[in-house]
Amino acid sequence: MSTPRPTPSETPSATTTLWRPTGPVELALVRESGWSAWPPRLPEQPIFYPVLNEDYAVKIARDWNVKHDGAGFVTRFEVETGFLRRYPVRQAGGETILELWVPAEELDEFNAHIVGPIEVTHEFR
Repeated sequence: MSTPRPTPSETPSATTTLWRPTGPVELALVRESGWSAWPPRLPEQPIFYPVLNEDYAVKIARDWNVKHDGAGFVTRFEVETGFLRRYPVRQAGGETILELWVPAEELDEFNAHIVGPIEVTHEFR
């Protein structure tokens, strides 16, 4: 007797880990979402930039967010890998400085593909 194959809804999706350096205002909005979504971009923020490397996120949170916002946080979250394929990896500087550029108008759809909670992994003041 063969074992029934799982339906697509029973098969877990592969995910990709992303990081996001953020300041206290954006983090408060993530907290208000129940740690499940990124807030809409401001008019001067046409792109949402999650990064692919934790060290790069730490550097931005520590060296930029603290200087400009008084505190910096690194968050980690999972997104469905298949969905992320629409966004090419962008090299923003050195070899390990890698980002995804998500247009602001696609952020609601991006949020719908987050798997699990957004977590704070580092805090700098």
